[in-house]
Amino acid sequence: MSLSDELLKACDFPEPGTDVALAVSGGPDSLGLLLLGLEHGLAITVHHVDHHARPSSAKEARHVEAICRELDVAFVGHDVLVDPGANFEARARAARRAAMPASVLTGHTMDDLVETILLNMMRGAGVDGLTPMVDDPTKPLRDVRRNDLHFYVSGSHLLPLYDETNDSPDFRRNRVRHELIPVLCDVAGRDVVPVLARQATLMHEERRWLDEVCAKDVGLALEDADCRELARWPTARLRRWLRAGLARADEGDGVHPPSAHEVQRAVAVVRGEAVATELSGARRLSRSGQRLTLE
Repeated sequence: MSLSDELLKACDFPEPGTDVALAVSGGPDSLGLLLLGLEHGLAITVHHVDHHARPSSAKEARHVEAICRELDVAFVGHDVLVDPGANFEARARAARRAAMPASVLTGHTMDDLVETILLNMMRGAGVDGLTPMVDDPTKPLRDVRRNDLHFYVSGSHLLPLYDETNDSPDFRRNRVRHELIPVLCDVAGRDVVPVLARQATLMHEERRWLDEVCAKDVGLALEDADCRELARWPTARLRRWLRAGLARADEGDGVHPPSAHEVQRAVAVVRGEAVATELSGARRLSRSGQRLTLE
C-alpha cells in the first residue's frame, strides 16, 4: 500500500465528488490536505486568508493562488486586517474563521489534537476541553500524523511555505510541541501522541453518553429552574447544567463555558450559600426566592 493510500485510509473525508471548502495557508499541513483531498476526488475550493501580519504575507497569498491555478482548483483570497496588540493570535484566529465558510476543512493532524489537549489541560479544562477535534467533520486529518503528512508533501513537486513563528518559544503551543511532548515521550518511553489521542476518543464517547443522559437538562432555562429541585441534583449534573447555561461568546473565537471557579460560585448561589456572584463578561448571577436571574 502506498503512503497516499495509507493516509487516505486514515482521513475522514466526505464522499468523492462532494463540494468542499479547504483552508490552505500554504504550509505543509494544508498542502497535504489539498493534495489528499484531490486524490480522494473532492470538488475543492481553496480559501486563503491574508492577515497582513508579516511582510511576506502578500507573496504567500500569490504562492497559494499559483498552486491552485496549476492544480486547476478554485481559489478565494480573503484580506483581513487584525490590529496588533494583546491576544493577537486569538483575534487573528477569530477573524480567519469569520472570513471563511463555517464548514471549511482544515489540516489539523493528530499532533495538533494532542497539543490542544495539553494546552487545555494546563488551563484546567474539563472533559470538553480534553476531547478537542474528536468526531469533528471539519478536521478530516485528525487521525493522521504530522510527520507522515509532511513526508507525503515532500514527495510532490509543490513547495510548502515555512512560517518561522512556528519555532518561536514566545508561543505556548510551540513550547508544547518542541519541549513538552518530547519530554513526555522520553519519560513514558514511547510515543505519547497516539496514546493521548486514543484517550481523547474514549473520553469523547463517554462525553456523548453524558450528553444523552443530560439531554432534558439542556432545555431547562436558568430563569425557569426551581433552586429547590436543582439543590437535589448530584453536583456533577448541576455543574454540567451551569456550564452550558452560563457559556458565552468571546471575541469571535467561539462559545466558551465559564471557569471552574465561576461554576463553583454559581453552585453556591443555587444552593442558597450566596445571594449572587459576578461572572465574566460583566454578568451577575443572582437568586431571589427559588429563582435565578442572569444579568
